[in-house]
Amino acid sequence: MLQVNKRTSEIDRDFVEADNSPSMSLASYIDIMRRQLPTMLAIVSACVIVALLYLFTAAPLYTSTAQMVIDTRKVQLFQQQSVLGDIAIDSATVETQVEILKSENISLAVIRDVHLIDDPEFTSGVGGLFGAMLGLVSNPAVPSEFERTRKALQRFASKRSIKRIGLSYAMEIGFTSRDAQKAARIANAIADTYIVDQLEAKYQATRRASVWLQDRIKELRTQASMAQKAVVDFKTANNIVDTGKGLMNQQQLTEVNTQLITARTATAEAKARLERINDILRQEIPDASVGDALKNDTIVKLRGQYVDMASKEAIWSAKYGREHLAAVNLRRQMDEIKKNIVDELKRIQESYKSDYDIAVTREESIKASLANLVSESQLTNQAQIQLRELESNAQSYQAMYDNFLQRYMESVQQQSFPITEARVISAATTPLVKSSPDTAIILSVALLGGLLLSFGAAIARELTDNVFRTTGQVEEQLGTNCIAMVPALGTSVAATESTGKLIGKKNRPPPDLLRYVVDNPLSRFSEAVRSLKVAMDLNSIVRENRVLAVTSTLPNEGKSTLSTNIAQLIAHSGARVILIDADLRNPSLSRALSSDVQPGLVDVIVHNMELKNVVSVDPQTKLTILTAGTTSNLLHTNEILASKPMRDLIMSLRSEFDYIVLDMPPMAPVVDVRVTVPLVDSYVFVIEWGKTKTDVVRHNLRNAPEIRTKLLGVVLNKVDTKLLTRYESYHGRYYYQKYYARYGYVE
Repeated sequence: MLQVNKRTSEIDRDFVEADNSPSMSLASYIDIMRRQLPTMLAIVSACVIVALLYLFTAAPLYTSTAQMVIDTRKVQLFQQQSVLGDIAIDSATVETQVEILKSENISLAVIRDVHLIDDPEFTSGVGGLFGAMLGLVSNPAVPSEFERTRKALQRFASKRSIKRIGLSYAMEIGFTSRDAQKAARIANAIADTYIVDQLEAKYQATRRASVWLQDRIKELRTQASMAQKAVVDFKTANNIVDTGKGLMNQQQLTEVNTQLITARTATAEAKARLERINDILRQEIPDASVGDALKNDTIVKLRGQYVDMASKEAIWSAKYGREHLAAVNLRRQMDEIKKNIVDELKRIQESYKSDYDIAVTREESIKASLANLVSESQLTNQAQIQLRELESNAQSYQAMYDNFLQRYMESVQQQSFPITEARVISAATTPLVKSSPDTAIILSVALLGGLLLSFGAAIARELTDNVFRTTGQVEEQLGTNCIAMVPALGTSVAATESTGKLIGKKNRPPPDLLRYVVDNPLSRFSEAVRSLKVAMDLNSIVRENRVLAVTSTLPNEGKSTLSTNIAQLIAHSGARVILIDADLRNPSLSRALSSDVQPGLVDVIVHNMELKNVVSVDPQTKLTILTAGTTSNLLHTNEILASKPMRDLIMSLRSEFDYIVLDMPPMAPVVDVRVTVPLVDSYVFVIEWGKTKTDVVRHNLRNAPEIRTKLLGVVLNKVDTKLLTRYESYHGRYYYQKYYARYGYVE
């Protein structure tokens, strides 16, 4: 039972590092579940029991489903476009149809067709055990037809399920009822009602479109006629004649423009011939390289003569000289021929000049005609702008009239042959097994919910369990050692004979708690007290531990019982020990030892009585006991404990006894413990296991640093050894009963 915590040792350092590892985090959760196992089992059992009660009392429900598809290959009558237009089937369209199936119109139609308003399942009160109990305590008035319809609609919507199957164009229509056949009948009725509603909606829309189209066609016929008449009137007013290949003035303009081009070409040619012959006449010897000259026989003949004479003249001049009479005659004849050629060329020049004048006159005439036509064309073009607008309006009205007339004929045909994109691909059938409640799912949910709830409750209990239960908590919260864990005494322990054998539970007397280590030396309680004695002896190496004070935070934590038993244990081993009841405010130890008030510590210090006259000695262990004495009407007990006679008494007892054990008052209610620091060597702090709050203990020790410096350690008292197994298995009863019993320890 001795707990020695040496944080500087290598073993403990490794242990602390292991506590911070992730695996130890999982182990801590496992420890929590082990400690809170009864609570968790109770919560899980309660959840399972509630689930079983629900399964036994809930009425079975049956679900039947039908499947419907929106066909993307829409049938078009006579391959004609629908008057309402073709609707592209996409995801949004399918979701829209799902919402239409969920609408009140479809639901009310099904309720009327299947007569669900007269079905008790849809109009009666709440079903099941709760509904029966509610019917016993209430007597509602007879509802009206509207109220019954709304209630049936509400029940109908809660039992109906409509969803899209994946990303397909198929929809699943389900209905749940207490009657399997009714569930199938209503599911099929929903699908049929939806198809009928779609057909009716299309018929009504087509009929309304036909009526509207008929009125619109009359308006468009009148507007088209008026537009055509406006075009004809405008053409007549503006003298616009259309020959089929274009306007007449446009054709005339084209022809005159062509004539002008031809005239300009002829003028240019005549001018070129005239200029050429003028150039020839300016030469010394005219060159008859003109087209008309080449064709003139006279010029050709004269030129031939001229060439022959020029050849002869060259020969004679070379033979006889230029002044020879024959050469001179030849040159005179050549000049005559030349003069004749020039005269003939001048005659051709006059002909060319006459042709040129005629070409210029003709060109000017054509230009004047073209100018007149251009002027008239500009006026016609301006009128053409308005004419095209009138023709466009006439064509638009005519096209609209033709289109609406075609749509009207289609709508008349579609009124007699309505179609819909939805069709049933799988009708609902009578289900053979119930759909609700699902026993496996209910039990699984109950078990899982119970586990989660129990785990949450376990964590909550752990977080709110602000008490000391393990030695690790003491070391972590207080920074000191837990030197012993003392089990609780009373009905949980058995008295033993001197031989160490157990006495029957029915025949054993109640144990004497103040002498328990003497009466039961082989008990676990005694072993825990021995560990306290060992801690005192080990600590005596550091400082003297002859004066030991036992205190606690609050009353009734078992400090008096522990102080008495440690004193009895030390005295029974042969040492000289005196036990002093120093709790002057509430001397519970003195009352437990003697029912009458006897002289004691107060009488020795205040009234100077002899110590030997007020002490008593235990005949078996030779333990000397000094009670508190007369403590009535004491107001300042702390001054008595801090007085010089008290210090003198302790000094005298040090020389007379080996150990002095002081049963001190608790620290929280009074301050008497703090004044005894100069008198005491070591303090033992008693904490009741599983009851005393950690923050209360920390607060008191934080406010008493002088006691904390002399603190020998902490003793966890009144430990429930059976419950302790859940927190620290190595402190459990299993190890003590199975292994420690070999050494004579019994519980």
